[in-house]
Amino acid sequence: MSAAAAAREILTSLHEVMASRMHAQGKLDRVVEIIGESLDSEVCSIYLLRDGMLELFATRGLNQEAVHVTRLAIGEGLTGTIAHNVETLNLAEAKAHPDFLYRPETGEEKFHSFAGVPIVSRERAVGVLCVQHVDPRRYADVEIEALQTTAMVLSEMIANAELIDEEVTGPTALQTGPATLSGLSLVNGLGDGCAVFHQPRVTIDQVMADDIEVERQRVYSAFDRMRDQIDTMASQAEFGAGGEHEEVLKTYRMFAYDEGWSRRINEAIDAGLTAEAAIERVQQRTRMRMREIDDPLLAERMHDLEDLSNRLLRIVSGQIGTAATQGLRRDTILIARNLGPAELLEYDKRRLKGVILEEGSLTAHVVIVARAMGVPVVGRIRGLRGIVREEDRVLVDGDKGIVTIRPAQTVLTAFKERVAEKRARQASYADLRDVEPFTRCGTRIEVMMNAGLREDISTLNLVGADGIGLFRTEFQFLVSATLPQRERQLRLYRDVLDAAKGKPVIFRTVDIGGDKAVPYLNSEEAEHDENPAMGWRALRLALEREGLLKAQARALLEAAGGRTLNVMFPMVSEPWEFLAARKVFEDQAAFLKQQRKKAPEAIRYGAMLEVPALADALDLLVPHVSFLSIGTNDLTQFLFAADRANPKLAQRYDWLSPAILRFLRRVVQNTVGSGIALGVCGEMGGRRLEALALLGLGIRRLSITPAAIGPVKGLVRQVDLNEIKKAMDRWLLSPPADLRAELTEWALSRDIAID
Repeated sequence: MSAAAAAREILTSLHEVMASRMHAQGKLDRVVEIIGESLDSEVCSIYLLRDGMLELFATRGLNQEAVHVTRLAIGEGLTGTIAHNVETLNLAEAKAHPDFLYRPETGEEKFHSFAGVPIVSRERAVGVLCVQHVDPRRYADVEIEALQTTAMVLSEMIANAELIDEEVTGPTALQTGPATLSGLSLVNGLGDGCAVFHQPRVTIDQVMADDIEVERQRVYSAFDRMRDQIDTMASQAEFGAGGEHEEVLKTYRMFAYDEGWSRRINEAIDAGLTAEAAIERVQQRTRMRMREIDDPLLAERMHDLEDLSNRLLRIVSGQIGTAATQGLRRDTILIARNLGPAELLEYDKRRLKGVILEEGSLTAHVVIVARAMGVPVVGRIRGLRGIVREEDRVLVDGDKGIVTIRPAQTVLTAFKERVAEKRARQASYADLRDVEPFTRCGTRIEVMMNAGLREDISTLNLVGADGIGLFRTEFQFLVSATLPQRERQLRLYRDVLDAAKGKPVIFRTVDIGGDKAVPYLNSEEAEHDENPAMGWRALRLALEREGLLKAQARALLEAAGGRTLNVMFPMVSEPWEFLAARKVFEDQAAFLKQQRKKAPEAIRYGAMLEVPALADALDLLVPHVSFLSIGTNDLTQFLFAADRANPKLAQRYDWLSPAILRFLRRVVQNTVGSGIALGVCGEMGGRRLEALALLGLGIRRLSITPAAIGPVKGLVRQVDLNEIKKAMDRWLLSPPADLRAELTEWALSRDIAID
């Protein structure tokens, strides 16, 4: 008998049980007999959630006296672990698992093998179906699939046949109390709102098919539509539903046309499942394999398949679209696996109070955009669908990387107090808007802001920044479906300069490629980058694609007609790269002059110092530049050979490490007397304690996020540069064990606010 025929036979038997007039206990007793016989398994048991505990409701093979006596907490034993993690276990030797727990009343000591699957209702584990065998063996895939199918049917029986109390299957069945989760802080800030999933999960209401051929045609039609969508996305080079890049789109296409995937779904339909249930069952098998994969790249591709499965499920069920298309009705905490920058910008900024990502990294495009929008983000929090429901109250603490779900009143009150304190501090900083940031010793410090979106410019005067020290021109490229034409770039740059009203704006030429891939620019070198952040990106890519840099140069030059143009080049490794990029601008300036178009009154050229090698060539570069900006974000990961996208490394290395500070001081010393302006643009300068250290090193210009302008201005007015310089010189000559703690104590002893 084929696997599909065997599964269909099980489903037929289960359908007869479900349709019978047998009482609830009798139905469960019959189900365990059917599964035990079909899988030739000595034991088959069903545990259901009652009063917050997993209770043994029915069994074949264990002591019948244990029924309604054996109870396990969520997370207790193998059964409790399955319910807690909402995942399948398949063990040749149950006792070898660290969560194994022996319950003597069951008489299970002679059984070695164990397999169990969660019974899920409304995205919550409401029970566990498990089998055991005397012989130590792993159950075959076809047997696990039979268990998963049975669990899906049991879920429907629970919902429709009142097998357990209604409150157990309701939306408050599992984890109704508060839950606190720790993740990775991606964007600072505090957010309070109701949970909304970016892609609402499809609820499967019917598991067993009434007509197999009708279900098969539904799947065929859904596959055709999904493949058309993927082909269109690839041909138009648009960001996909998850903000995926070109490599992921290629993977999507590979999976979309994978005959093995469609065949497995068809086999599930042959077994008697509806189209939705068949897709979900195959996806359960994929999730099992994902948990066994150690290779992060392969695991990522399996995540792509899950995304695609969700897309197929939404198409076949007719539930298409994201929460953005429906609009936000109240203050919202958005939850997603990942987001693209364009997708984030679709949401109403007034209602969006925070974002939680199951993945996410400090270098992700969406993080850059969220920071510009002032939306706190916490990432690296897995399994959210098993913990949080739509409309749950959620608190996002982007400062500490903590998410609180369904907070207790005391926690909510304390959180609101923190929000109020933060607003009060921001209000006090607003008083500094028109105050120039002079130190106590009378030195004027330039405090500029970072920007990248057109709407950012309105913030310039609100926060009282001296100008825009970093305008990330790549934002326009990252959120665009196609390569922005020169006219579009020109309009943006002109609008920015007009809105700045004479304050300086430093435009950084486009920093795309590598870890900031855009699907409409292909590069064979970039495709094979094992470390994209250090690969074919930024100025390297722009010099290769001279047309791209020429178009941007023309747009910037025309936009700055009659004004001063400040332009800097990212990712400069050697002076010749800077000179090559500068020549592109000079050639375009000469062309505009020939065309009798209005040219800038002056052009100031600068470079980003992010690549450590450039620090040893400053004597060659300095004669050609007007200013240097140290990009501390990339510089840190390059100095430490630590990819910030790696969660194990993201917070391991400290900006107040002597290695970083000594490097920065050497750069400062090597530019003294050169006449060039030296500044820092990066997150480091926006943190008060780190900004204090930078002032002590001799940095006199900071370009930071708008939210940090007020706090840093306040800090500057409290500092005596001579005092902090002496302290920094002493610490860097003989570094203490914890320089951060030493600097903190130094600041607090002088009543300098650093939090």
